[in-house]
Amino acid sequence: MTTTQGHDRSASGYRFRYLVFGGVAAGTLDLIYICSLWAAMGVGPLRILHSIAAGWMGREAAIAGGAATALLGFASHYAIAIAMACTYGLASRRWPWLLRNPLRYGALYGVVLYLAMNFVVVPLSAAGSGLPRWEWMQVSHLLAHMLLVGIPCAFAARFATRSGPAPVTATPIAAFGKSDA
Repeated sequence: MTTTQGHDRSASGYRFRYLVFGGVAAGTLDLIYICSLWAAMGVGPLRILHSIAAGWMGREAAIAGGAATALLGFASHYAIAIAMACTYGLASRRWPWLLRNPLRYGALYGVVLYLAMNFVVVPLSAAGSGLPRWEWMQVSHLLAHMLLVGIPCAFAARFATRSGPAPVTATPIAAFGKSDA
């Protein structure tokens, strides 16, 4: 089997699985949060998924698309969440200190994600409706991104670096001081 820097090549599959799981966990926690918040105001989950799909096609088209655009919103939401977890994982390879304190750096990452989504991605999307006003709901959304998105992404990256097969350092026979050579 081919090795890369002393590790079994299949270890990357284990790492990626943890990052995908972290993205799915973050996406699920985020959807539970936002659907619960808006349900209290009489807005159903289908409308939430339409709002996500609106980034691709605009609000009216997303709502008119029914179940198909809700599915697009669902898939988009999880794709973005998985990309967020993978981005943290890649960043942690460059800056390993990101793995030392996943609560602190994950919460900070949640702030970065919140700002990027609300001040760059959404305004540039087809759903773009301007910048959000700072009121209690925005503070709630920021805290949710810190706790429910950033921190799961950071823990996923931390678990990904600790998973996989042990490093390949020597053959079993050579490890006991015996060899055929």
